[in-house]
Amino acid sequence: MRYASSEIEADDILQESFIKIFRNLKSYNDKGKLGAWIRKITVNTAIEFYRKRAIHSQHMNDLALEAETGGSTELFETVDLEILQQEIQKLPDGFRVVFNLYAIEGFTHREIGQQLGIAAGTSKSQFSRAKKLLQKKVNEIYAVEPIKERHAK
Repeated sequence: MRYASSEIEADDILQESFIKIFRNLKSYNDKGKLGAWIRKITVNTAIEFYRKRAIHSQHMNDLALEAETGGSTELFETVDLEILQQEIQKLPDGFRVVFNLYAIEGFTHREIGQQLGIAAGTSKSQFSRAKKLLQKKVNEIYAVEPIKERHAK
C-alpha cells in the first residue's frame, strides 16, 4: 500500500509480484533470506508499475510547490502510523514513490534516480516536496501551528 494510490492498485502490484516470484523461484539460490528476495521483487515491481503508468499530475506538482509548511519533522514521531500511511498514499505518484524509496526503503537519491530514470536532484526535490506536503497535512490533522507562526507570537 505504500507505493499504491488505492487498494486496487496495491492488489495489482501484489499480484504481479507473486507472478514474478513464482516464475523466478527456480533462480532463488538460498544465499540470502527468502523474505528479502521476495521484498526486493515486490519493491521493483512497484517501481515498474509506477514507471509504466508514468502519470505526473502537473497540477498536483504546482500545488506542492506552493505549499508552505514549516512544520516540525519531530511531529512525525508522534503521528498515528495508519494516518501517516493514508496521507502518504494521497501524495502525487512521483512524490509517493520517491518518499517510500528514500524514507522507508533506504535507497539513496542516486539509486532512486537510476531506478526511476530521473536525476538525483529530481529525487531530492520530490522527496522534499513530499515531506512538506506531509508536514502540512499532519499539522492540519493535529491542529499544530507552523513554526513561523509560533515564533512570531
